[in-house]
Amino acid sequence: MTGSIDPLREQFDAFKALPRDQPIQMLNLVRLNALAAYPDGHPDHGKGLTGLDAYRAYGRTTAHIFKRVGGRQVWVGRPQTVVTGPADERWDLAFIAEYPSASAFLAMVTDPEYRDLVKHRQAAVEDSRLIRMAPVGDPGEGFGE
Repeated sequence: MTGSIDPLREQFDAFKALPRDQPIQMLNLVRLNALAAYPDGHPDHGKGLTGLDAYRAYGRTTAHIFKRVGGRQVWVGRPQTVVTGPADERWDLAFIAEYPSASAFLAMVTDPEYRDLVKHRQAAVEDSRLIRMAPVGDPGEGFGE
């Protein structure tokens, strides 16, 4: 089975159909490859880099673009075990990235430099989830409020 690394066309179309002028948060769940899977011809192909090495290269090389569009990481955690869900599901990284608008996120992912540098992410990731969320302000005292 192939993991989810990049959005399907219909998923990206659904993202773009939502309002673009409001702040968004993106929940990221990432499972890394043991070894980075760079394509033939990429400068890092065959260097024995781990998925974590490649993901860190992705973060390091795209940080200026993320910052330029107004993005910031608002939460990061290290997944330990799945309490509810498939017993064999595991994630190596979990974080929430916030953008001032969906348009800012779209500006980042369509930036020509980003589109080249995202190859580090593609080499790093075995499976992932990227879930767009609308911030709701202050949470209530109970779950779901």
